[in-house]
Order: sequence, then structure tokens, then C-alpha cells
Amino acid sequence: MVIKCNLYNNKCMTIALGCDHAGFPLKSVIQSLLNERGLDILDFGTHSDSSVDYPDFVHPAAEAVENGKAAAGILLCGSGNGVAMTANKHQDIRAALCWNAEIATLARAHNNANMIALPVRYITASEAKDIVTAFLDTPFEGGRHLLRINKIPC
Repeated sequence: MVIKCNLYNNKCMTIALGCDHAGFPLKSVIQSLLNERGLDILDFGTHSDSSVDYPDFVHPAAEAVENGKAAAGILLCGSGNGVAMTANKHQDIRAALCWNAEIATLARAHNNANMIALPVRYITASEAKDIVTAFLDTPFEGGRHLLRINKIPC
């Protein structure tokens, strides 16, 4: 039996990680933060700074969130765009490109984002930690936002 995960059901707090070679150096910072918070991590790679194709790592991370094996996902690449676009091809994924904590807060509160994409070439390690913290700590507001979110899937 698979326990379905979400950010607030207190049954499962597993986070899926996926990155390309540009995101690899910052991934360890994110992993340390998640470990400090006592969260489980599903690391889908990459595991070095050798050039790779980000979809090979993003699709499995998105599938883990989509299938309820992870509560949420964090993706990293140079601009954040490629990983966000790839993840958003999945029907039940709402991946938000987040370059500061305020955007991450709004992505959760208003858009019920279940994955974030970090543009590692444009943020510091400290900013990345603030973004991830805001993402994990912000609840979805529901209400009028839920009506809009229900219109996203095709």
C-alpha cells in the first residue's frame, strides 16, 4: 500500500529532488536543509557536474510527486525554466519557477504549487534556502484560488 503524500497530511514528508549539472552544486545545500528539517529525500539525480539532459531527472521526480510517493518536489537547473517546463508536462504537477521567497510563498498560497524550480545561476545558496523554507512552510489558501487551479488541467 502506498501512502499518498502531501505537504500537510503528517503521514509522509518525502521530497523529490531532481537537477541537471548546473543545479548539482546547490543540490547538496538543499539536501542539508531538508535533512535538518527531518524530511526524507528521493534523489533522482544528477549526481555530478558532468553535462546531462535535465528531463532524465525531472520526469522521475515529477512522477514521484504525481503518484504520491513524495509530498513535493524541488528542481534545480541554470535558469529554472527547463526543469519547470518539463515537470509541468505532468497532468497533476504545478511547478513554479521561484527566484525569491515571496514568489515561493505566493506559489504555494495562491497556486498550490507542488514543485518548485530554482534558477541556480541567479540565486545564492542562502536565497535558495529561504525559497525552499517558504515553499515548505506556506499552506495553500484555497477559496477563490481553488476555483482557478481546478481550471489548469487540460
